[in-house]
Amino acid sequence: MDNFIYYTPTKVYFGKGEENNVGKYIKDYHPHKVLIHYGGGSVVRSGLLDRVKKALDDEGISWVEFGGAKPNPELDLVKKGIEFSLKEGVDFVLAVGGGSVLDSSKDIAHGIANNEIDTWGYHTGEKKLTKSLRKGCILTLAAAGSEMSNSSVITNTELKIKKGFNSDFNRFDFAICNPELTYTVSKYQTACGAVDIAMHTIERFFALGNDTELTDDIALAVIKNAFKYGKLAYDHPDDYNARANMMWASSLAHNGLTGCGRSFLLTVHQLEHEVSALYPEVAHGAGLAALWCSWARYVYKANVERWYQFVSSIWGVEDIDKEKAILKGIGLQEEYYRSIGMPIGLKELGIKEKDLEYLANRTSHSKSRIIPGYKPLEYQDILNIFNLAYNRD
Repeated sequence: MDNFIYYTPTKVYFGKGEENNVGKYIKDYHPHKVLIHYGGGSVVRSGLLDRVKKALDDEGISWVEFGGAKPNPELDLVKKGIEFSLKEGVDFVLAVGGGSVLDSSKDIAHGIANNEIDTWGYHTGEKKLTKSLRKGCILTLAAAGSEMSNSSVITNTELKIKKGFNSDFNRFDFAICNPELTYTVSKYQTACGAVDIAMHTIERFFALGNDTELTDDIALAVIKNAFKYGKLAYDHPDDYNARANMMWASSLAHNGLTGCGRSFLLTVHQLEHEVSALYPEVAHGAGLAALWCSWARYVYKANVERWYQFVSSIWGVEDIDKEKAILKGIGLQEEYYRSIGMPIGLKELGIKEKDLEYLANRTSHSKSRIIPGYKPLEYQDILNIFNLAYNRD
């Protein structure tokens, strides 16, 4: 087991009606003015936004609102949010929505604290983040795990680059998680969420490392729950138990717990980020589903024992011929994706074959980067995976 630091300072308020207490929770931070950041339709139509405003009003907390966040959050919106907040004197950020809202809220908080409109330098590593504002969130979509993670992913539409960065300043002070708020999430977004939740831990499971038995047991349990309750929530949107387990899996899958003692790099995420940067209409979870099984078939021989452990635990596949079992298990995961309406290939997402070399070039940083792993991936490997995923029926 490798050395590791496990840090999860976010206070979680989990359960029915907790969003109505947001004013009381924020009051503890003594804010001058709160920015309520959200996406659009659903939080307005459901009445959630009005309830949040009332909760703040009841505690005498001043607030302003800034909507417009959308899937694959964009740098331009972040800049507008920072500029608006600086003019308004905001000193606390409250995100109300899913992962895209939460990620853009993190960047907005960074920009306000540093009096800096453009936060892209934090994502490229050109600038070091040294402070941020206090911030909280009300989660309305179980997927990204941003409510407890130290990551923020933003798309620079001008450069067509989607890039994340990790920092403890990305941690929310608190997260309100009421599974009832996810009842109205569409079947498609529920399915995308199930894929993303599981993938955050699947990719940690296949990160470099050894002798992490306890971490492995936790990881496999989270993956199983994400698949099980993701399908139940897909089939029965109002099932509180399914939504609750899915929401809790979302938080645990990406807060660092399921990768303790192993190296950290979400390999398939690296490939998918380039896809949805070039094709912003592609939902992140759908992109991951379209890529993962092709990646798995390409790399599994580099560590047959690890892969056999995965398919026997998650899909119940056992065979004396371990490679045969692994390929069957990957096939069962593909069938699972099909059962929740997810793609298993890039053609289904409208990706053009002519763009595959471009995507591989971007992922490999113009052929200068090798993505580490049991099977390291250089440009040609990455292109081979994109081709495999493109040619899946």
